[in-house]
Amino acid sequence: MKRVKEVIIGVVVLLLGVLLLLKSLGVIDSFNIFFDGWWTLFIIVPAMIGFITDKDKTTDLIALIVGVLLLLGARDIVSYKMIGKLILPIIIIIIGLSLIFTSFFKPKAMKSIEETDKEGRTHYTAIFAGQEHKITDDYKGSNVTAIFGGVDLDLRKAKITEDLVIKPVCIFGGADIFLPDNVKVKITSSSIFGGVEDKRNNDNEGKHTIYIEAVCIFGGVDIK
Repeated sequence: MKRVKEVIIGVVVLLLGVLLLLKSLGVIDSFNIFFDGWWTLFIIVPAMIGFITDKDKTTDLIALIVGVLLLLGARDIVSYKMIGKLILPIIIIIIGLSLIFTSFFKPKAMKSIEETDKEGRTHYTAIFAGQEHKITDDYKGSNVTAIFGGVDLDLRKAKITEDLVIKPVCIFGGADIFLPDNVKVKITSSSIFGGVEDKRNNDNEGKHTIYIEAVCIFGGVDIK
């Protein structure tokens, strides 16, 4: 999916370059990128691309609506005063709808998490601080909370003998989770201006599955 996003961005940049070249050559004369509110394209275009390519679309939808409202304001179609009144209620409505639809239309990974989730998880919390944990014995899953802080959870030498769940909650913070090569990973997340990224170059099917159920609000989780 990351490659798809890069291709779409590349096509947009290529078309923009071609249009500017044609204008410089005098082939076209009506193209002008610097229209009133042109700067809002730096919000709208990435949000549209993310809405098409990202699994979690809540943040992209919020950014897209904010960008469109700012464009309307820059072109004097809607007053900035009205935009100020609309933005917060719209964001709250989108978040509410996202939570409702996520609850009613749970992906397969969410159902698998409910079936796999067990007691015995360890708890790691970092608030305005950082923590590093290296696990070398039997591992049954974790709750990881990072609030204005960070948690490094190294499981590369952990003994994983069954499917398990890791539940990171990152609010203005982050978590790095290092996994062994012999496991599969399935990710679900509820993210507002944040997200989960699997940075492993690993096509190994693995014997066991680690389910990542994340909540990211102005924060993120990296799987390494």
